[in-house]
Amino acid sequence: MTDSQTSVDPTAKPVEKKENMLVNLLLNIVIPTLILMKLSGEQYLGTQWAVVVALAFPVLYGLKDFHSRGKVNLFSALGIISILLTGGISLLELDPRYIAIKEAAIPGIFAIVTLISLKTPYPLVKTFLYNDKILQTDKIAAALKQYNTEQAFEKCLINASYLIALSFILSSVLNYVLAHWLLIAPALHPNTEAYNDALGKMTALSFPVIAIPATLIMMGALFYLFHRIKQLTHLTLEEIINEP
Repeated sequence: MTDSQTSVDPTAKPVEKKENMLVNLLLNIVIPTLILMKLSGEQYLGTQWAVVVALAFPVLYGLKDFHSRGKVNLFSALGIISILLTGGISLLELDPRYIAIKEAAIPGIFAIVTLISLKTPYPLVKTFLYNDKILQTDKIAAALKQYNTEQAFEKCLINASYLIALSFILSSVLNYVLAHWLLIAPALHPNTEAYNDALGKMTALSFPVIAIPATLIMMGALFYLFHRIKQLTHLTLEEIINEP
């Protein structure tokens, strides 16, 4: 075997380690939910320690993710802030309405930032959907230039941005409704088993009730983007999508 066969290309990008979705679900949803719902009794952790231990899992997972990737992920960072706010509101025994407001505010902020980014040279749609991790952007850009469809593609990115913002707005509304239904409507008081149980249910239901509908809209935006790219570049799906 020659040296050229064994040498490593210094310009090659390092392969980013893929996230394990099972571990993600376990540490961010399943384990915190079980702790809040099953271990909040005084014979176990007690209400306050149950909150601390339950929220420690997603916080530590987020910090480990940051350490392994070596860079700050805006969404992971906001996720950690959200978790810390939940813990702070619970431990300080503040009105549960603050949790509902916080739950609605974070995706609401994402929706606003997504729309504002359209007025900048760096629209967030390129972070979410149109990036070189998903698509062969260089090949697409060359084809758009060849067929003089660059302006039409910019309109496509704007429409996709509206869909992304819609997914965040839906998350914001559903987050508030879920928090209101579980925490505010029953008039639960923090530092009680009933409150922790409701907090655990809110964590468990956040995936099917909130994440799934929002993800479906995001997928719709992605399919719309794929469809328009195919039309505007005359490339096939296989030619525009990066190989895994």
